Amino acid sequence: MDIPQVISKQAAETGEMGQEYLATGKQVSMRRWEQAASEFGETHCREYETVGMLISGILELDLDGQTATLGAGDSWLVPEGAPHRYRIVEAVVAIEATSPPARFNNRDEPTSGEA
Repeated sequence: MDIPQVISKQAAETGEMGQEYLATGKQVSMRRWEQAASEFGETHCREYETVGMLISGILELDLDGQTATLGAGDSWLVPEGAPHRYRIVEAVVAIEATSPPARFNNRDEPTSGEA
């Protein structure tokens, strides 16, 4: 049996894109995002599936050419390999989980089509 992880906000590591890495297991990892308003970034694809929940703020998710506006309490799924991009309409705080864990093997590094 694995030893449970407890990660305090103060102990969370910060990634190159500003994400705070939270608990990470063998099959899933969790991270926290806090970002000010911004325009759409470049469309990109990831080698992992992402589910997220918006804690506060407003964002637009362009997923494979279709755009949805999300507010606090809304959640989303970005399938592995799906082209997507975000626009932060109003500063956001969001929690995301990735499977397999995005933190390993530099999976949070930019991939093709991402600046």
